[in-house]
Amino acid sequence: MKRWPSLTLFTVMLLALWFLLNDTLAPGQLLLGLLLTVAITLGTAVMRPLRARPHHLLVAARLIFVVLLDIARSNIAVAGVILGSAKRRSNSGFMKIPIDLRDPYGLAALACIITATPGTVWAGLSADGSDLTLHVLDLQDEETWIRTIKHRYERPLMEIFE
Repeated sequence: MKRWPSLTLFTVMLLALWFLLNDTLAPGQLLLGLLLTVAITLGTAVMRPLRARPHHLLVAARLIFVVLLDIARSNIAVAGVILGSAKRRSNSGFMKIPIDLRDPYGLAALACIITATPGTVWAGLSADGSDLTLHVLDLQDEETWIRTIKHRYERPLMEIFE
C-alpha cells in the first residue's frame, strides 16, 4: 500500500507528458493517455522492487556540492590534457577500485557521479560487486584515484543509502 503515492505521482507525470507531446486536451486523448499511463505505471511497478531509502540528507547536500566542485575542476584538467602536449595525452587507462558500497541506488549514484565528471567513465562492476573498473583520461597515480573515489564519493553514498 505504501507504493500507491509514488505510483500515482508517476501516473500523473506520464499523463502530463502525454498531453504535452500531443498538444491537446481532447476527450479521446484524455482517455487514451489515462489508459496508457495506468498500464505503463502498473506494468513497470514490478520492475522496481526495491525502494530507495536515503538517510542523512545533509550528507547528500554536501555531496552534491563536492560533485559540482569536482566537475568544475575536472573540466579545467581535461582542457589542459586536450590542449596540452601529445605526450601528456598518452596517460589514459583503466584501473580497478575496490568498493564496499552494495546498495543498488548508491551504486547507481556513484556511476552517475563518476561518468558526469569529465575525464572519468564508469567502465564496469565485477560480478561479485567488489571491484569497480574505471577509465581515466589522465591516469597519473592510481592510489590518488582510489582515495578520491572511496573518500569523496563512496563514503558519503554509504552514509546516505546504507
